[in-house]
Amino acid sequence: MFVLDQEGNRITKIESKTFHEFGFKEREHLQEWIAKSPECLGEELLIIQKEFDGFSDTNERLDLLALDKSGTIVVIENKLDDTGKDVTWQVLKYVSYCSTLSKQQIKEIYQAYLDNYEPDKNAEESMVEFFDGKPFSEILLNENDQRMIMVAAKFRKEVTSTVMWMLNHGIKIQCIKVTPYKYNDQILLDMEQIIPVKEAQDYIIKMADKTREEKEGKEANRDLLETRKAFWNELLEEFNTRSSQFKNINASTDHWLSSGSGVSGAPFSFVVTKNYAAVEILINIGTKEENEKVFDRLFQNREGIEECYGGPLTWERLDDKKSARITHRMGGVDVTNREDWNKIQNFLCQAMVKFEKALKDPLKTATSSK
Repeated sequence: MFVLDQEGNRITKIESKTFHEFGFKEREHLQEWIAKSPECLGEELLIIQKEFDGFSDTNERLDLLALDKSGTIVVIENKLDDTGKDVTWQVLKYVSYCSTLSKQQIKEIYQAYLDNYEPDKNAEESMVEFFDGKPFSEILLNENDQRMIMVAAKFRKEVTSTVMWMLNHGIKIQCIKVTPYKYNDQILLDMEQIIPVKEAQDYIIKMADKTREEKEGKEANRDLLETRKAFWNELLEEFNTRSSQFKNINASTDHWLSSGSGVSGAPFSFVVTKNYAAVEILINIGTKEENEKVFDRLFQNREGIEECYGGPLTWERLDDKKSARITHRMGGVDVTNREDWNKIQNFLCQAMVKFEKALKDPLKTATSSK
């Protein structure tokens, strides 16, 4: 590493140091730096435990346990100035121990970590946030082969040779070389992925991920899509004996089923998920301002609409979004659980008949002049 002297138009080498020279320790320092800033390893990682020892019949403990953006378990093993010769065997044991962790166990491990270090946080909510808002029920954890990241200032030849063999056999492992430097009164830290070469890894991972995601996506969704379609077929058969509103609507594999309300951009919809069932109307007739005006006009008539409906509705102006929504939800049901189907269908059939009656005319009035 060099520092550039622009005024003198020259560079000066900064000498590397060892962690031992600085007095740094593996757990007290290197482990904490990574735990607090996992992005230093070159990607977004969620640290879910450190010094994890929750293995049966062994007292061993791994340094850091994490999840990557695909929900894959990542074991991070840290060494200071030298990996030693047995680090690959050590990290392989850890991933084998972690390979059997279930989604529930992972959540419990992470909650224990949060209880110790961030007691105001909830594991499920934090994971939903990390996975970009995906519902926890849809997040897949530890479904893929586990990954290993080894961090050290020096990797012995026997270690790098073993790692290259593992990579050639599809085992997911990385070596991150970490080097401390001192420049004036500052201590600098360089983190460099040396195996596999970063550019080659990106290409390989993209191709492998694409193939895996396509396969896993099809397998994971097949049962859910078939279940939804079967549910909608049963619901339509029952609902069409009560109303003609969905007479020309066919069952789909989506989590929603919509029918026209007489106003373009504001359909009546059934909604089913693994957590709730609902009837709703999503107001998306034009611009954000137009949608809000229609919603506000309906909201002014809230008392009359809810009196006609026979109970309270949930009014969601959704100020941070373009559309607005009026809905009635029933929680505690799961469309993938066939034992809930009668309960869900009875609710949806009864609610939609009342929902249409309460909102159809007010909606036309509210949209007569946007």
